[in-house]
Amino acid sequence: MITVINCGTSNLRSVEKALVKLGAEFIVSDKKEDIESASHLILPGVGAFGETMKNLHNLGLVECIRKEVLEKKKPILGICLGMQLLFSTGEEGGINNGIGLVRGVVKKFDLNPGKRIKIPHIGWNDILGDEIRDIEILKEINEGTNFYFVHSYHAVSDEKMKKAFTNYGYDFISVFQKGNIFGTQFHPEKSQTEGLKIIKNFISYNA
Repeated sequence: MITVINCGTSNLRSVEKALVKLGAEFIVSDKKEDIESASHLILPGVGAFGETMKNLHNLGLVECIRKEVLEKKKPILGICLGMQLLFSTGEEGGINNGIGLVRGVVKKFDLNPGKRIKIPHIGWNDILGDEIRDIEILKEINEGTNFYFVHSYHAVSDEKMKKAFTNYGYDFISVFQKGNIFGTQFHPEKSQTEGLKIIKNFISYNA
């Protein structure tokens, strides 16, 4: 059973539709017991880093997620803001602690105005990097495949893990795998056939 974590600020409908299309067994919940009984966790995200972390703390879910993922090695997939929440800290609206499954900080795009690139980064963009073939949720996904992005912040990390990148003024981490911990800065659930492949690969993954 997959538990989609309802952190109070997320747009869950598109994730639910993708899981239904894949025939997956899942529930949407903000309850500890549903996180503890799940085989896989999905943390979607739309909203602000600090507000969402406050909600997760108020629900008593932060330490629960950490225990299930770090101690029990339960697979987790963070999507967009959900990916950002997996890192140590975020700078949106001041410095806020994240769930801390991955060492790193979430920063706003720092773009040269002369490039005429707008924030937020919205639309289709491709993934790049030599480690794409090694990231297990990217099975049968080729370098240069396009996915749908909507974000103003991105993660920066020097932690040793498998990473793929996307360029928007400069390269940023758009997919990563650290053992049983996965993140996509883009929205696979809104990225048509290739995005569904990623979700299918995740729910098939066993640590």
